[in-house]
Amino acid sequence: MIASISGRVAAVAPDGAVVEVGGIGLSVQCTPGTIARLQVGEQARLATSLVVREDSLTLYGFADDDERQLFELLQTANGVGPRLAQAVLAIHPPREVRRAVSMGDLKALMQVPGIGKKGAERLVLELRDRLGVTTSDTSLDGGTALPAGLGPITAVAPWRDQLAAALLQLGWSNREADPVLTTLDSVAEEQQAATGRVDVAVLLRQALQLLGRP
Repeated sequence: MIASISGRVAAVAPDGAVVEVGGIGLSVQCTPGTIARLQVGEQARLATSLVVREDSLTLYGFADDDERQLFELLQTANGVGPRLAQAVLAIHPPREVRRAVSMGDLKALMQVPGIGKKGAERLVLELRDRLGVTTSDTSLDGGTALPAGLGPITAVAPWRDQLAAALLQLGWSNREADPVLTTLDSVAEEQQAATGRVDVAVLLRQALQLLGRP
């Protein structure tokens, strides 16, 4: 089990990053919100979870240990694999996932592509008594505290590239995503002007609403 990695960020891409550890570049799959916190050339720490398959080894990276633990716990529910668990965390920070499950908020859970009403009901039934309370106040949508080793949220990769890749991974086509990206241009500009950064996680949730998710 590789619980975390620390090292220099060698590269970032819309769906992950490469972190150099002991002279080895490790490819890590991350959500858009986590990627947006990484800067090429800077040191970073990522909590990680290694998913082993017969034909692959995939390392998933997270902003903090709480997010990683929730990623692993989500996969204990029937029908939830690593891709869907990562999609949940791309849409909602851990605190919101716990709230939605504990309160039986099916609408919030159904905002995640791949989770319908039955899937949301199953998550609530199987995980309500196991998620517990949030152990970190960090979130991908405006928390003031940042995990150790991660700098200010700066989208070093163009936000459009990150958002487009996230939407493609979640099942939409380029033809469906392009008009939404154009619509969000003004929102990104407002974020940049107001805070000096573009919050990709917030834009992703807005994109899903525009694409018809409740």
